[in-house]
Amino acid sequence: MNSAVEPGRFDIVARIAQCVPDLRPAERDVAALILDDLAAAARASIGELAQRAGVSVASVTRFAKTVGCQDVRELKLRLAQAAAVGERFLRAVPAVARKQEGEGKGRRRKQRAAEASVEDASADVSLATRVYEEIHGALARNHELLRQAPFADAAAALANARMIYVFGMGGGSSALADEMRFRLVRLGRPVASYQDSLLQRMVASTLAPDCVVVALSVTGRVPELLDACRIARDYGAKLIALTAPASPLAALADWLVPIVASETDFIYKPSSSRYAMMMALDVLVTKLAMSQPEQSRELLRRMKHTLDAHRGTAGRGGERQPLGD
Repeated sequence: MNSAVEPGRFDIVARIAQCVPDLRPAERDVAALILDDLAAAARASIGELAQRAGVSVASVTRFAKTVGCQDVRELKLRLAQAAAVGERFLRAVPAVARKQEGEGKGRRRKQRAAEASVEDASADVSLATRVYEEIHGALARNHELLRQAPFADAAAALANARMIYVFGMGGGSSALADEMRFRLVRLGRPVASYQDSLLQRMVASTLAPDCVVVALSVTGRVPELLDACRIARDYGAKLIALTAPASPLAALADWLVPIVASETDFIYKPSSSRYAMMMALDVLVTKLAMSQPEQSRELLRRMKHTLDAHRGTAGRGGERQPLGD
């Protein structure tokens, strides 16, 4: 099996889970021990691993090579790296890696408790409440931060820009880059959004001092996005960043709109941080609209008139429907 393992970077947790069905009984015990507590396994010596798993030192060495590591030292390094991802993603280990019957009863109890927790969260009413509470918590944590953000100056930059470019990468930020574009179009602003890293670099190299980049990133640490923003700044463009306050992206920004993410241990739902970013986005766009009230009102009136005529809803009580939906 080891000869088929590809060298270089790989996910050691997934690799162990994949290898379990083909492992010898002693090696399977090592796998169960490791998956039960990655951090503890990374700290243990080879002798301690063998003792805790109830196997020989040779079995531990053989296990390390079977899962693609040159030796136990490399195995422990990869385990330490995997543990750094976060314990909340590692609590429910694959069932195939559990100890055989009569062994590892404590681990099986923890596994059943984790599974029960997931089942409890699956009830529609309780799940809806849990999701709502996490969204509400994310908004509440960011509310005070946004009250101090430089929205007036950032909105003025958007109002005066010859062209606005919105950069976002990843899940939430990619979608919200388009959302930002949709909102700015309503207010008559020239805007484009880009999620591809190569296109972001290309666009950034064409910018000038009368252009503004709006960069969206919850972490503020995406290397490709940072590179594109640095290029844009090198050519004189201004940067509005909706991101983490202490991040590299925040350090590049002319105007920082802070976003703080605080994820919970309930990993099965999408991140609530995107709601905080959407709130910040809405405040920024609303500030822009209010800074040019007559122009904004006329543009929104035209849009509503055009859409009502298109849908055939003019005069039918649809004046309170969302604009554009």
